[in-house]
Amino acid sequence: MAIVTRFELTLSAEEEELVSCAASLTGVSMADFVRSAARDKARILLEQESLVTLSKRDFLAFNAAISGAFAPTLALQGAIKTAGQVKRAEPTL
Repeated sequence: MAIVTRFELTLSAEEEELVSCAASLTGVSMADFVRSAARDKARILLEQESLVTLSKRDFLAFNAAISGAFAPTLALQGAIKTAGQVKRAEPTL
């Protein structure tokens, strides 16, 4: 069973009339209308905040940095060679 919490909201008479009219147009209660609008707005905001936006110049610089030639260091070359020499154990069933 879902836990239900209560949230109180104070509206001016004008705000209440506006929300009431909009809720009536959509055929839902004021509570359902406000709940839905708040949920939709929150999802949009959170989605926007999770995105990284770069200017074209910054994107090109980032892309160049990650697309550039990669030369492994001597330490990495040694680790790769050592890893290739390690005999893998056969899995037991």
